[in-house]
Amino acid sequence: MNHNTSVLGLDIGKARVGVAKAIWPDGIASPFSVLANDPKLIDNLRVIVAQENVTIIVAGLPRSLKGEDTNQTRYSKKLADELGEKLKLKIYFQDEAVTSLKAEEELKSTGRAYSKSDIDVLSAVYILEDFLKDHQSKGTGLE
Repeated sequence: MNHNTSVLGLDIGKARVGVAKAIWPDGIASPFSVLANDPKLIDNLRVIVAQENVTIIVAGLPRSLKGEDTNQTRYSKKLADELGEKLKLKIYFQDEAVTSLKAEEELKSTGRAYSKSDIDVLSAVYILEDFLKDHQSKGTGLE
């Protein structure tokens, strides 16, 4: 992958998709947006991909506490694969164990009001941070 390209992290839910962004290879993940998971999702992501020079997408992969696939795992994989095909991008999957819980706890600790969308976008940040840490620590490039 070229240097200074964007990577998107997605927290895929049935109602909303949290989106985080980082610059590869050494960027820090930051909140980007929350998109409605509706028929316009792919078109909305297509616009982001073009505007932000996105070359890969990292999709959170939810699993049960025992590490097994769930209905949400299958749903997330199917949607992420469809996005990769329609946007012509490489999709990576990142375990998203307890990211939503971690995000909600962090937001609660601020003492300010927050929404489900706030949780979704912060979860996407955690997913992308974990992915970046894994690949930076291994020194692996993304092709």
